[in-house]
Amino acid sequence: MIRRRFVVCAALAALLAAPLAHAQPVTELAGVKYEPGAQVGNARLLLNGAGIRYKAVFKVYTAGLYLGTKAATTEAVLAAPGPKRMHIVMLRDIDANELGKLFTRGMQDNSPREEFSKSIAGTIRLSELFSAKKKLAAGESFSVDYVPGVGTTVLINGKASIEPIKEPEFFASLLKIWLGNNPADAQLKDALLGKAPAPRDPFNN
Repeated sequence: MIRRRFVVCAALAALLAAPLAHAQPVTELAGVKYEPGAQVGNARLLLNGAGIRYKAVFKVYTAGLYLGTKAATTEAVLAAPGPKRMHIVMLRDIDANELGKLFTRGMQDNSPREEFSKSIAGTIRLSELFSAKKKLAAGESFSVDYVPGVGTTVLINGKASIEPIKEPEFFASLLKIWLGNNPADAQLKDALLGKAPAPRDPFNN
């Protein structure tokens, strides 16, 4: 009886300890916390990487990329099946209309003409959304969720703001703002891909 009780207790202890052994820590950047996982659609995603967008020495926003499986290259991220999420939290007030224009320029600079042409309708809707918002204040957030068969949904402060954008090319073009050959911030690109951050050059925008 004593041996059986010992075996049962040991098994229970192992089961309780297992989740703790595999638990991933919360990632904190400039006071913003990124959970190690997120639920998008019916899928549980993992935080692939997170970093801070700088403009000169100023911190503009944090960004975190969630995928179904870890990916260390842009090609692997784009090819990964299933839902994906890019989550951004503002660290300073910014004109939302100007941010929308920067996103559009980033998509143009990083996507082949044919791919971008298929994203134009979604890009216009995204620009209209930011124009209506007028300003994103420090602490506010927005997520861009992609679910195959549904499309891309933009959520501001956790609430869906527009109907899903159906074209899959739109989400790929949007991701390339941060992960393309001409990213908004090269060191943020590395961080989103899970690479160790290099010392930041304050003169590299």
